[in-house]
Amino acid sequence: MWRVSRRALTQTNLLNKNFNNLSARSCSHQLLQDVKSKIERKRQLANEGGGQHRIDSQHKKGKLTARERVNLLMDPGSFVEFDTFVEHRCTDFGMAEPKNTFPGDGVVTGHGHINGRIAFVFSQDFTVHGGSLSSANAQKICKIMDQAMMVGAPVIGLNDSGGARIQEGVESLAGYADIFQRNVLSSGVIPQISLIMGPCAGGAVYSPAITDFVFMVQDTSYLFITGPDVVKAVNNEDVTFEDLGGATAHTKKSGCAHGAFSNDIEALQQLRDFFNYLPLSNKDEAPIQQSDDSPDRLVPVLNTVVPLESNKPYDIMDVVLATVDDRKFFQIMPDYAKNIVVGFARMNGRTVGIVGNQPKVASGCLDISASVKGARFVRFCDSFNIPIITFVDVPGFLPGKF
Repeated sequence: MWRVSRRALTQTNLLNKNFNNLSARSCSHQLLQDVKSKIERKRQLANEGGGQHRIDSQHKKGKLTARERVNLLMDPGSFVEFDTFVEHRCTDFGMAEPKNTFPGDGVVTGHGHINGRIAFVFSQDFTVHGGSLSSANAQKICKIMDQAMMVGAPVIGLNDSGGARIQEGVESLAGYADIFQRNVLSSGVIPQISLIMGPCAGGAVYSPAITDFVFMVQDTSYLFITGPDVVKAVNNEDVTFEDLGGATAHTKKSGCAHGAFSNDIEALQQLRDFFNYLPLSNKDEAPIQQSDDSPDRLVPVLNTVVPLESNKPYDIMDVVLATVDDRKFFQIMPDYAKNIVVGFARMNGRTVGIVGNQPKVASGCLDISASVKGARFVRFCDSFNIPIITFVDVPGFLPGKF
């Protein structure tokens, strides 16, 4: 018989134990690789949104995708996304099928920096169910709004949504109620900016309408309660998308929008510039920018800009541009109620609000539209401690029938 020493048995046991450990580590490593592969696949699906064919359709319309917009708006490498893999929970009407489920659920949310300053942003993805709002979608938006209130930072919405997701019924509408509540609670506490970048209808327009500033993109963005087809069915009236809720209608007639830009890229670049005028919250000061424009410089043009004849008009913009730093003035609502001029500029590097009567239009008389335009702007400046400079040349309030 063979005799085995204790030493040999001990060595054998150690070898078996090491082998088992190596096998366990190998299995654990393989499992980890599988999890990583699944995560990367999910991330890739989230980046693709509704698929390449829908992305191509966006580009053919001259529109960027939700992620492209965020990347252009935010400083390179600064955006941190929230809830990338969230999916809707609806099981009715075939929504549980894989073809109707997308990681991110049609909205990109997170925070990043714009010119080195923090901002929270949500960007609706029209390639996923038309950017419609689901319960999960609303929770993602509410989350970044809550975070923005907590840290004291602006919220920017890049809106491109057809409204409520009808497959979810009242749950989608409840999501809008949650967003509206946060819009109200944030008012006067943090700046809220909406950039309309696609056809928005129903609930998708109510929230932007109660934010501080609304900007649109010409020819591709629309704001209306309901679309032309419903108007045709109810009133037997033929209206186009542009006439019903285009950029021209809202920047010139309704006053719902504060400005319009020619395309997505210009809109996002102008929004970055506009952001520099605003404080992060009502507890923060607006950023100060260094300027070579001397605060005690002489402005000879102001000696002659106002004509001697009281009935002869002049352009108040000549006065504003000659007064502010570097002749830079970001005008708000330039095409609505032109008898008053409002906007942001800088004096000695500090943000100021400008309010001025425009003698060039209706002799600068105040009517209802001009009064509402001026009052809304003054309220914003008051809420965020922005000094106001007023250029007054007004004969009075315009009398007559409304």
